[in-house]
Amino acid sequence: MKRLLLILILLASPVLAVQPNEILADPGLEERARDISKGLRCLVCRNENIDDSNADLARDLRLLVRERLVAGDSDEQVTAFVVARYGEYVLLQPKASGSNLLLWAAGPVMLILAGWTAIAFLRRRRPVEAALEPDEEKRLSELLNE
Repeated sequence: MKRLLLILILLASPVLAVQPNEILADPGLEERARDISKGLRCLVCRNENIDDSNADLARDLRLLVRERLVAGDSDEQVTAFVVARYGEYVLLQPKASGSNLLLWAAGPVMLILAGWTAIAFLRRRRPVEAALEPDEEKRLSELLNE
């Protein structure tokens, strides 16, 4: 029972990331803020979005997102503002354009090259026929002659 309670507490800890004083009164704006926050990386944590992070910087970014939304910015404008401030690293899913396009294409290209290399290697491989030792040849001829 204690183990189950511990697991539930650990699983519920990201819920505590957004503090009650951060939540906007307008449910529509709050939902937009949460959606934007889920796409932004916490710069302190590893591969965690700012919506789930308890870090102070993540809290500041959540507040910044909410301030921009209250000011009337669109989702794209808020994201562009944060990217302009912190760079594209802040995006959990960077855009597939410019220099990032090379990174997006590298995985599939490497997979295709590896498959092509494996196929070429297997086609060129010839089965090796093992020669019989003289005593094995003698034994084989004796068996065949019987």
